[in-house]
Amino acid sequence: MRRLSVQADPFDLAHEIQQLTQGRTDIGAVVSFTGLCRSEGGLLEALELEHFPGMAEEEMGRVMDEAEARWPLQGLCVIHRFGMIKAGEQIVLVITASAHRDAAFQAADFLMDYLKTRAPFWKKEWQQGGDTRGWVEAKKEDVAKADRWRDKP
Repeated sequence: MRRLSVQADPFDLAHEIQQLTQGRTDIGAVVSFTGLCRSEGGLLEALELEHFPGMAEEEMGRVMDEAEARWPLQGLCVIHRFGMIKAGEQIVLVITASAHRDAAFQAADFLMDYLKTRAPFWKKEWQQGGDTRGWVEAKKEDVAKADRWRDKP
């Protein structure tokens, strides 16, 4: 099973894992990652995430294809939210399922590196009190971490 969603609404981790694994006896490992909006020490009220509908899903689907080509996955779920996301709320979910844990962990790590640095979303930070801190760029250390996947089969 494979699921990709770009949505405004929160997601239910337990439900998504159940959908991915229900009735499956070939899955030996499930790895999940849920990204949350941090308050940055109480300074950040929310993130505003924008995307181009259709383009974001197409690009994310391409990277999911790449993950499935690199690792033997029996299931894959990627959900990314958009809109105004307050501190403490969910932003992203990645679930990978495989016969063995190594493939599931590596695939989840690969997908999160991509989502953190190259996914077609634009993020604006909103401070407590309503002022904007502006648009957020990928951090150099995140880009360097993501570069480890280049040219690796």
